Amino acid sequence: MDSQQSNNQLHVVFLPYPTPGHMIPMVDTARLFAKHGVNVTIITTHANASTFQESIDSDFNSGYSIKTQLIQFPSSQVGLPDGIENVKDVKDGTSPEMLGKISHGMLMLRDPIELRDWVRTTNAATAYFEPIFESEARSYGTICNSFHELESDYEKVSKTTMGIKSWSVGPVSTWANKGDERKGNRGHVEKNVEKERELLNWLNSKQNESVLYVSFGSLTKLFHAQLVEIAHGLEKSGHNFIWVVRKNDRDENEEGFLQDFEERVKESNKGYIIWNWAPQLLILDHPATGGIVTHCGWNSTLESISVGLPMITWPMFAEQFYNERLLVDVLKIGVPVGAKENKLWNSFTVEAMVRREEIAKAAEILLGNGQDSKEMRTRAKKFGDAAKRTIEEGGHSYNNLVQLIDELKSLKKSKALGEKAD
Repeated sequence: MDSQQSNNQLHVVFLPYPTPGHMIPMVDTARLFAKHGVNVTIITTHANASTFQESIDSDFNSGYSIKTQLIQFPSSQVGLPDGIENVKDVKDGTSPEMLGKISHGMLMLRDPIELRDWVRTTNAATAYFEPIFESEARSYGTICNSFHELESDYEKVSKTTMGIKSWSVGPVSTWANKGDERKGNRGHVEKNVEKERELLNWLNSKQNESVLYVSFGSLTKLFHAQLVEIAHGLEKSGHNFIWVVRKNDRDENEEGFLQDFEERVKESNKGYIIWNWAPQLLILDHPATGGIVTHCGWNSTLESISVGLPMITWPMFAEQFYNERLLVDVLKIGVPVGAKENKLWNSFTVEAMVRREEIAKAAEILLGNGQDSKEMRTRAKKFGDAAKRTIEEGGHSYNNLVQLIDELKSLKKSKALGEKAD
């Protein structure tokens, strides 16, 4: 499958030396890599990029995965006029003094390239998160809603880089709701028995693993044009689906489209629309459900993993794009729908809209009969089994929670003894 293969696409970074004799052939080499299916990033400064950006834009518009990543040349710090970022820009190119300043400026680019400020930029959220990270570093430890079998490598990295204790005790929703017959009603006080019975009857009428569950969480607000694309994409896929449409998603002036769509899928019996709140755990755990279209929020991600479901990943904002990388590239249980724009839930643009063709294609990969699809579903089931084992007595999460509680009890006792001694 083309989409599956793109998940393992090679990414090559090029860092051309800022003189024409080096830059021209390296940029051309980068373009050749892109034309052979490689994902390419060229790191350079603003003035240097202007000499070849037109070619890069042309290649990108032709469908090749190539881009430039700009970093700031420290002209003023080394005593050079703005825009002097290349040996060719120095009027007297043989001047040792000027060449020395260019070289010094290039050496100063080492940190922003290796600390990767071009990836981790300072923005409005920085002031919000930095105190949180500082507080975390001073804390006794961290409790994580994850489990060892899912993120063991990240557990090791966290412990070695943060230098504080951590305990993975998840998936907490699966654990807390284990054996609870009312789990379908989680977070919802008023239970509509009639609606739930109707939904279950519809699910019971479907073959195992044939239904795609579509939900974007409680915060995401989609504009009407995107809702239209989702509707046509689901219909185009030919698969059964349950689609949760939030009240905020509906444009009062254009609500008729969704109502007409609901009537149409009712007649065909291929789809089921749920307005506002849905018994998500109940739906995910039903044998007819074969996968989920998700915004990659961590709760929905863990709930899906816990029941062994593969996912179509459609991140919207915040850490959801990182979660997508985990699902698609690391765990290999996700199919990306092609979402690229990381913005607040109420500021999506038409330009970043995901089209119906991509939605239908991702659905076919997820629920299709191809070998890649089968292997992905098999991997998802293995993680689901691991999620159930880890919360049983003797499992990693079970032992971590018991260990943490015992440790906190001992800590409290030792502090009490210390206070008495004082």
